[in-house]
Amino acid sequence: MADEMPRADEVTNLTPEDVAKGLTEGRILLVDVREPNETLAEAYPDAVLVPLSSFDASLIPDPQGKQVVFACRSGRRSITASVAAQDAGFPYSAHLAGGMLGWKQAGFETKR
Repeated sequence: MADEMPRADEVTNLTPEDVAKGLTEGRILLVDVREPNETLAEAYPDAVLVPLSSFDASLIPDPQGKQVVFACRSGRRSITASVAAQDAGFPYSAHLAGGMLGWKQAGFETKR
């Protein structure tokens, strides 16, 4: 029987600072799981879009050795995506805790 809530204990929380540093250093592939209408309004710099509504972990580009980190608006959908990716056999266990809200609160830039 499937769990109704994502298993957060299988997901690593990364701070906006962790993610920004990893992006700058080329160590992170950021995967935005929000919907296209959300990313048109405001997007993470250098993120790839794989919407949760049609999520398929095999659509994530080859990270080429980078750590895959999921992101969304608040951090809930990114946990769901991480668990779904792990359930599909991918070793993607990290997400941006706090999502876009935390990213902006920490003072990081977004694309409009």
